[in-house]
Amino acid sequence: MPREEHQGVSAFTNRWTVLLSFTLLAGISQMLWLNFAPLITTLEERYHVSEKSMNLLLMVFPLVYVLLSVHAGIVIDRRGYRFGVGIGGLLMSIFASVRIFDQHFIFLVIGHVGIAIGQPYVMNGITKLVADWFPRDRQAMATGLGTVGMFAGMALALATTPIFVAATNLQVTMIIFAGLTVLATLFFWLVAYPNPQGNQQQAEPSVRWKELLPLLRNRQLLLICIIAFFALGFFNGITSWLEPILKPYGVNAEQAGLVGGMLIIFGMLGAAIIPAISDRYRRRKPFLILCCTVALLLTYPLCTTGNMGALLLFSGLLGFMFLPGYALLLSLTEEIAGEKHAGEATGLMMLAGNLGGVLVIAAMQWVKGDSESWLSAVYLMVAILLICTVLAWNMKEGQKRLGD
Repeated sequence: MPREEHQGVSAFTNRWTVLLSFTLLAGISQMLWLNFAPLITTLEERYHVSEKSMNLLLMVFPLVYVLLSVHAGIVIDRRGYRFGVGIGGLLMSIFASVRIFDQHFIFLVIGHVGIAIGQPYVMNGITKLVADWFPRDRQAMATGLGTVGMFAGMALALATTPIFVAATNLQVTMIIFAGLTVLATLFFWLVAYPNPQGNQQQAEPSVRWKELLPLLRNRQLLLICIIAFFALGFFNGITSWLEPILKPYGVNAEQAGLVGGMLIIFGMLGAAIIPAISDRYRRRKPFLILCCTVALLLTYPLCTTGNMGALLLFSGLLGFMFLPGYALLLSLTEEIAGEKHAGEATGLMMLAGNLGGVLVIAAMQWVKGDSESWLSAVYLMVAILLICTVLAWNMKEGQKRLGD
């Protein structure tokens, strides 16, 4: 298939506006995902639903990502990131509007599922977009900046959703987030054209699922997927259950939202700084090890104190050091798979990560059982981070690209 036509390229299009448009839309997708995480207790009381029902709502996004991630990657490789990300944004806009009808819990479920369907088509476009618009020695930095939007969306969801609901009500809050989704989607469609001088390669129409096997047979890519399984599982688990984890220590919903927001805000700073340093030294492994090790040391104290000063400090340090690991994994994925298969490889990595998210979210509730304390779930997260650290030590630098 030939490259996308460029005659309609917007006069406003350049590498930074394209990256900004993706960053905003990716941030919105994460904002919509975590809207309900700091409201678990509130929603249980309002709709008279159980903790298990809320668990299912929290698991929708990673579960749908598992089902659609590889397909989203193939669509992006065949049709281009503008098409894939744009369709994802359209779906999110439609179903974010469904959540405005908050009279019954089912509308929140339908809207959340629909948004979850659109999310992988947005998120899996990052490696293809960065490879098209940025030179190789700046791609990890660009990927890090792209993920800043994701982290900003998470921070806003965790920190501002309970504040908006308290100041207005749930319906007005859903209207605000639906409007932001529509605006971000329109902005992406306006400016996010492929680079006329870029090197984006699209997969041939004959691509089949069996052609993904060489990706799975690559030991380093498989190792990245396993790390993503545990790392994103940990992240989904701690962001989803942070409010009930801290509740026994006297931390309320708004305070837990601020702690989660601090984690993400400093994660944004780390995602802008650490991948850029990684680019400068052309090394990924040492920084990935550092991300995992610091998280291993900070998770237990973060989850076992009610002191707000300590919580903000621990969450900020955890976010700054752990969240840049996502950008590093994305860069490693593209470096191993090459530009032609970047979308598919990213889809595989995100599939593994979100499968981990589904299982860790469920496992945390399972090991917690009927106890009021979440300490057993905290031990589970510490064990997961120990596994990530060991696996990161087994990564290798300078791998040949598939097909080279």
